[in-house]
Amino acid sequence: MVESTNTHNPAHADAVDEAPIKESESATNVQIPSEPHTTSAESNGNGSAGAGGLEPPTDEAPNLKSNGPTVTTTPEIKIIRRKLNGYVGFANLPKQWHRKSIRRGFNLNLLSVGESGLGKSTLINTLFNKELYQPKEPRDPAVERPTGVSIDTISSEIEENGVKLNLTVIDTPGFGDQVNNTDSWQPIVDEINSRFDSYLEFENKINRTTVADTRIHACLYFIEPTGHSLKPLDIEFLKQVHKKVNVIPVVAKSDTLTEEEILEFKQRVLDDIKTQGIEIFEPKIYENDDEETILATKEILSKVPFAIVGSTTEIQTADGRTVRGRQYPWGVIEVDNEDHNDFVRLRQLLIRNFLEELREKTANVLYEAYRSEKLEKLGIPQDHSVFREFDPSIKQQEEKALHEAKLAKLEAEMKQIFQQKVSEKEKKLQKSEAELFSRHKEVKEKLLKQIKSLEEKKKQLENARLNAYEPAPAPAPKAKKGFLR
Repeated sequence: MVESTNTHNPAHADAVDEAPIKESESATNVQIPSEPHTTSAESNGNGSAGAGGLEPPTDEAPNLKSNGPTVTTTPEIKIIRRKLNGYVGFANLPKQWHRKSIRRGFNLNLLSVGESGLGKSTLINTLFNKELYQPKEPRDPAVERPTGVSIDTISSEIEENGVKLNLTVIDTPGFGDQVNNTDSWQPIVDEINSRFDSYLEFENKINRTTVADTRIHACLYFIEPTGHSLKPLDIEFLKQVHKKVNVIPVVAKSDTLTEEEILEFKQRVLDDIKTQGIEIFEPKIYENDDEETILATKEILSKVPFAIVGSTTEIQTADGRTVRGRQYPWGVIEVDNEDHNDFVRLRQLLIRNFLEELREKTANVLYEAYRSEKLEKLGIPQDHSVFREFDPSIKQQEEKALHEAKLAKLEAEMKQIFQQKVSEKEKKLQKSEAELFSRHKEVKEKLLKQIKSLEEKKKQLENARLNAYEPAPAPAPKAKKGFLR
């Protein structure tokens, strides 16, 4: 790195940086034609700067001529690094952002979905170490259970070491509890969309003030520990919401399964998720992360879906420690012990390590996709190319994706028309078949009657013929008169 000492000529540093390159080119017998304006590095072999009359170097690469064929060089964009002569202060920007964030606080909107009895409320209390949900009283069997899915919201402000977190938990009681669970996911999808719509409506206002972010940042989906695979209701719900919210699958009450059963069940769940094309939240691994961070992220990814046990009860272990866990006749299962369940890894993903990444993906990816789709439906074209540099390969991929989408839509329409025509043809064939069957039945009955009539006539004719050819009885002999002999 070369540091300039000429204060009146900004092009001097570039000339000095390029001097070694020019010298190396001359060493290979490449002649540089003279230009009307040349830098000092080009005119002086030792790279010393001239007094004045210098113009900034042009962006065009000079044509390098030699005795052989012409050689052209491609210009390279160079980042010139210079040391500061004194303290400026922009290194203090992270501290400024930290103070602003502490003053403003953070918010987390968490969606909890799963069938009743899977420990959703207990896990929420365990995650935030706070009794957000009070213990439920036993339900009276005589009281009729509510039907359908309802949306319950609980908000609380939590503070830890001076950092405030505005927590909102959206619960969905009644999901999957009915005999017929058709469209039971629709109220949840409507809730997600309504929160997006309210945020979009606020963005489109002329006068905008600070607004609370009500968009859902993460969805904890509780999977029943059947030990087999995802149920059809699980798959259908995840298909409906995986493009709108960060899905984090959780195997509830994993203490009901053995370690081998948990591993097999996790693999089946992951296979179902991959086969159905469901997207779940997976933290990214960046190149500039240190080895410890990369290993921690890989360890978290290896535990998905998280097999967890929730409990806020403090119990004594055999060695005298006080832990959160559950007491069983065969021993104690500790909530915060990584050897017993994946609760610690879930907490790292959701709160400790990737909370801000969940919020950023919701705002920059999920919400933007919903916003673009919403505005396009309203007839407002969205041109995202103005916000990024033009890349022919990306443009080609977008055109290919658009073409494939059109083909898929056309294929779906053709299939629908074909199925409709097939259905109409089947109805006509069924009607014709019924008519033919009816005619066949009538003809068969007529034929049977004719056969019966002909058989009767045949029988009569045979009887008549037998009567006609039967010989007449012989006359009795007359008695002779005279003597007996």
